[in-house]
Amino acid sequence: MVGYGSNVGFDDDMRAEGEPEQEFNPGIASRLPRKRVAGGLLFHDDAGRILMVEPVYKPTWDIPGGLAEDDESPLAACRREVREEMRLDIEPGRLLVVDWIPRHGVWRDGVMFIFDGGTLTAGQLDAVSLQADELSSYKFVTLDEAADHVRPSLERRLRAAVAALDSTVPAYLEFGRDVSES
Repeated sequence: MVGYGSNVGFDDDMRAEGEPEQEFNPGIASRLPRKRVAGGLLFHDDAGRILMVEPVYKPTWDIPGGLAEDDESPLAACRREVREEMRLDIEPGRLLVVDWIPRHGVWRDGVMFIFDGGTLTAGQLDAVSLQADELSSYKFVTLDEAADHVRPSLERRLRAAVAALDSTVPAYLEFGRDVSES
């Protein structure tokens, strides 16, 4: 079991936290910053290519997954989005990357998580059915091919995720760059 996917223990953990604390300074909680949080799955095929999707709502490709809703973990968001957009019920594997991205235009800063989606089988690929108002296509590509269709920060994040497949620890990035190399 990964995380609280089936809420096993979650209710007990929430009860153990006790009553929520009251605001010492009324209104402070509503003034705290909000961040976007998203979870994505890095799927690959037997040749080592990665699965990319083509969203209908933006000009660049992405990996399957999406934004977390209020009170939803990045892992649960990833699982939900892949199920909704591709009709795949996949239990995400281990965490590969956490990447903080800065505000860009109208988009707030955010924290992006990539989990290992493993190798998709022929049967799983046959079951894919894209949600037409979200995705127009999907394909397996090399990292170099993906680079032609994603923003530079996502390319860096994807390269770190692929490298993390061969590591025992996830990578922590800021805007796609490993800050431990500084």
